[in-house]
Amino acid sequence: QVHLVESGGGLVQAGDSLRLSCAASGRTFSSAAMAWFRQAPGKEREFLAASKWTGGSSYLRYYADSVKGRFTISRDNAKNTVDLQMNSLKPDDTAVYYCATGYGRSSEGYAYWGQGTQVTVSS
Repeated sequence: QVHLVESGGGLVQAGDSLRLSCAASGRTFSSAAMAWFRQAPGKEREFLAASKWTGGSSYLRYYADSVKGRFTISRDNAKNTVDLQMNSLKPDDTAVYYCATGYGRSSEGYAYWGQGTQVTVSS
């Protein structure tokens, strides 16, 4: 059983930065593909970023166009954590943010999810 716990959400102002963290347990973390999604009220869950193991110590990071250049995904395999650094936040970034393990850009590819952390960006 995989267990994911997000932290770091909160209320910030437009233009601010925020760093989310996800702690994972229950599986071999270093080879797991990890991703961040978000869901705003009344909207579908949206893919943001993923970190995929490509062999050895190499990882591929890829992003949704909506956050490319503002958000950065990183992982610490020694701590079993994956972070999402979010810069230049906008009110439209307000959502519940989730980490997940699985594959691809669709939420259907992810079997394990955290409980989510709320991010609210005021104008």
